Amino acid sequence: MNLAKINTDGPIWQVELPTKKSHVTGTKNEKAQQLADILKKHSIAGGIISGDEVLLDQPDGIFELSQWLTENLNLPFVLNTDDFAQAAYDLKWEVTYHGYRPGKDEYSVESLLTVGNGFMGLRGTMPEMEISDAHYPATYLASFYNTAASVVSNQTIYNEDFVNAPNLQKIYLIVDNERIVFEKDQIKKLTRTIQMKSGLFTANAIVTTKTGKEIAILVKKIANMEHTSQYSIHYAFMPLNFSGDITIGSEADGAVYNYNVARYRSLTKEHLDIVKLDAQHTKALLIAKTKNSNITVTQYSELFSDNIDLTQLKNTLTDKVVCQQITITATKNTWYHLDKTVSIAQRRQNELPLVIDLTKVSLPDFEKSAAQSANAWQILWEKAAITVTGDLMSQKLLNLHTYHLLSSASPNGNKGLDASITARGLHGEAYRGHIFWDELFILPFYIIHFPKTAREILLYRYRRLQAAKIDAKKAGYKGAMFPWQSGLDGTEQSQELHLNPISGKWKEDHSRLQRHVSLAIAYNIWQYFNNAQDENFMKQYGLELMLEIAHFWESAAQWDQEARRYFIPHVMGPDEFHESYPNSEQGGLKNNAYTNMMVVWLFEEIQRLQEILPTDFAATLEKTAITSETLQRMADIKNRLALEINEEGIIAQFDGYFDLKDLDWDYYKEKYGNVYRMDRILNAEGHSADEYKVAKQADSLMIFYNFPKQKVDEILQDLNYDLPHDYVTKNLAYYLARTSHGSTLSRVVHAQLAAMVDDQDLAWQLYKEALYSDYRDIQGGTTAEGIHAGVMAATLYIPLTTFAGLDIRQEVLNLTPNLPKAWESLAYKLKIRGVHFDIALTHDEIIITADETIIIHVCGKPVTLEKGIQTTIAYS
Repeated sequence: MNLAKINTDGPIWQVELPTKKSHVTGTKNEKAQQLADILKKHSIAGGIISGDEVLLDQPDGIFELSQWLTENLNLPFVLNTDDFAQAAYDLKWEVTYHGYRPGKDEYSVESLLTVGNGFMGLRGTMPEMEISDAHYPATYLASFYNTAASVVSNQTIYNEDFVNAPNLQKIYLIVDNERIVFEKDQIKKLTRTIQMKSGLFTANAIVTTKTGKEIAILVKKIANMEHTSQYSIHYAFMPLNFSGDITIGSEADGAVYNYNVARYRSLTKEHLDIVKLDAQHTKALLIAKTKNSNITVTQYSELFSDNIDLTQLKNTLTDKVVCQQITITATKNTWYHLDKTVSIAQRRQNELPLVIDLTKVSLPDFEKSAAQSANAWQILWEKAAITVTGDLMSQKLLNLHTYHLLSSASPNGNKGLDASITARGLHGEAYRGHIFWDELFILPFYIIHFPKTAREILLYRYRRLQAAKIDAKKAGYKGAMFPWQSGLDGTEQSQELHLNPISGKWKEDHSRLQRHVSLAIAYNIWQYFNNAQDENFMKQYGLELMLEIAHFWESAAQWDQEARRYFIPHVMGPDEFHESYPNSEQGGLKNNAYTNMMVVWLFEEIQRLQEILPTDFAATLEKTAITSETLQRMADIKNRLALEINEEGIIAQFDGYFDLKDLDWDYYKEKYGNVYRMDRILNAEGHSADEYKVAKQADSLMIFYNFPKQKVDEILQDLNYDLPHDYVTKNLAYYLARTSHGSTLSRVVHAQLAAMVDDQDLAWQLYKEALYSDYRDIQGGTTAEGIHAGVMAATLYIPLTTFAGLDIRQEVLNLTPNLPKAWESLAYKLKIRGVHFDIALTHDEIIITADETIIIHVCGKPVTLEKGIQTTIAYS
């Protein structure tokens, strides 16, 4: 193996390559760049660095040298190791952050270091940290919401917020009456790591008191993936340059509030009332209730130690805090250990309260909890892991995204839990923790790996069907109109007024007109039924949901006598920048192309379901009171919905789109640099995105993310539109030139389309940008408010669909590989229609095993897989 050997001792760094030796000088950053330039010129497999740790303070973060080289050269570089192979392997399973940059950068780090299990998420803070502008500890529980009124700029608005639960993670030290609170001037060293395979957070720190006393601190934390109501912390400390008294404090802190998102901080932040506090020896109890939604959260904890005498523990209770403290006489260079395990339960208003007797409960210590959790994680990874070779950083980020998806929702944490997946996971408070159409991008991950979890998430929508029907009736429609933003009870949580953070002005918010969220729900039901073949779900829940959604769209369609077609007005598409026509006082647009084509698909699917489940379909018609006349009108609409298409075959995003003005992209890019949010930029300059051909993300093109071209052709044929054979290529080029990518989802959709039209370089470029989007926080701080669950899920789906050529939307499983040049091989497992598949592919062949005899298609040709027999198929 050709490895570079680098010695960083002294002012001159020595570089030993397989064929020559070199040295570099200058500042640390200059030497690192020189070193990278030298290494790029040689064919090596990675490198080993010997010497002290070298930290590089870069504009985009603080990096240890081997980490910086790994990310820039996409090769494994490791520090001081005798086992390079193991260390290089570990790089793919660890995300490490060095140093501390208080504020937005720190908030982003904390999001990406979150530990979670689907029921809870704990941001990646140190136990000592308090809520502040510098850092933000938070405990999030799935579907934990409260609504509060706020007065902002003389406007009273109501928000349902994702509530930051009471903080029982808190552990801290007091030395010479000084409490160590982890502020910047106290931190001499800080390194934090997530080990994704086991869900273990580890932190190593050295802190300094105002009197110069130094203490080493080691923290380990897990959200138990086996017992998902529990999390556990191991806290160890060692005085480095003194011996003396140290007080260790542990708290159950109910004086918490929401503070994660800067633009929400002028709103009401306190959502909890304390119901009960208690402490019994090493155990503590805190019960809190949300002020409006009346959700009760019960948390209790237990402390453990192998070398601190906890019989001397002193417990005190204040209005909102249980404080447990003990003072020890610590010896220099000696480690002291404290474990804390916490159990959490939430009960909604109509559920019986949980009664806790601290004298009778017991919890496991950290070692036992961590072992339980690691075993549970291993089972999940065996089902969900994607393995690539030839591209270290892609593998690392695929692992990161899988880890965060399973932290946001998992078979363990979501079992019997009435919750879906928020747009930002269990990691932050952006969008107030609401559920959007992002489910369309997220659900496939669960459908192909954990279908029972996908079922649980779909049931979240079914339980809110009545609320969707009520909202439809209020708006003048029939059927079910699901909300753009959904939370606790399924009512619409989108704002009616929106404050532009650039202009500081209020503007009417029409985002709730993105009615296509209902189509995303129908699409996910279809995907689930098609692949899980869960007829029981379809009969009990799915048919009713799809019929009520279809009834809504039937009632929304209006006949236009002049055009001799149906129109659907007063909607917004996925783009989001366009809320209304220029200078219109009424929100909404007419004939959004994506919406209309999805409605055609839905009506086609309703007809198919009537044929394959006739008895249950008839029973559901009776339950929903949908008549045969309504079904006939759906059949008529699916052949006569309107689209606007120009002579080149460009499908207008909505009726009248071609009349809008073109945007001077060069001017705005030069003036603002980052133009992702062109809507806010235009609004601040006295204009509106409604006036221009500018999009936040894919809109008309979204139909090609949902369906193969053949299906889209069928939809257009149903509507009697005849387009040029190269219309997909033309539409991609047209809209890509007018899209700002203000949503991270934009890149994955366009990547899939680029591959569809055989622009593989563009597909890879866009996919790679999406893959790095949260890790590099490319939108300038949005990761601070939580990870983007939709794009993370989509970047896990694209390798299986666009690159491995997997198509689960047909009656027979299809594989048409299109592996990127950067990847040598790709391997994954999935469960489709009750069959488990183990699939690996290179640029030349597919190796596949199924646990049942089944016929699949590879590159359009049928292949029979015998049960349990590995089959190798060459393709080109």
